Amino acid sequence: MAANQAAQLPRRIIKETQRLLTEPAPGISASPSEDNLRYFNVMILGPTSSPYEGGVFKLELFLPEDYPMAPPKVRFLTKIYHPNIDKLGRICLDILKDKWSPALQIRTVLLSIQALLSAPNPDDPLAENVAKHWKDNEAEAVETARAWTRQFAAN
Repeated sequence: MAANQAAQLPRRIIKETQRLLTEPAPGISASPSEDNLRYFNVMILGPTSSPYEGGVFKLELFLPEDYPMAPPKVRFLTKIYHPNIDKLGRICLDILKDKWSPALQIRTVLLSIQALLSAPNPDDPLAENVAKHWKDNEAEAVETARAWTRQFAAN
């Protein structure tokens, strides 16, 4: 970590970053970019017993200037078939929008995204066509999600 960059970062971000690196959450890794310590390269392993099991999903997370008053910006870089994640990788998750609180942390956000992979919510969709597929034929949608995981998120 470049010392001059770290000096410009709020103490909270430094502490959160250190905790992410020293106590990673199971199945999640997040490390700051060397060029910009507010930008994190994230990897989330597909949760066991979910259609995403066995996949490694790359995400990017960016802490805006007004973090923690504003939520981090997070999106999937790996293609994923999920009713709450659109084709641009944007994520429909309440804590990334109106339910954000400064008490939450990067770690909480990543754990919530990991949980979303285990429990897709087609009633609050971001990808309408995927949500419709999920509601009309869940078994087939889950099979598509598995196929996409094998195709796009294999190690």
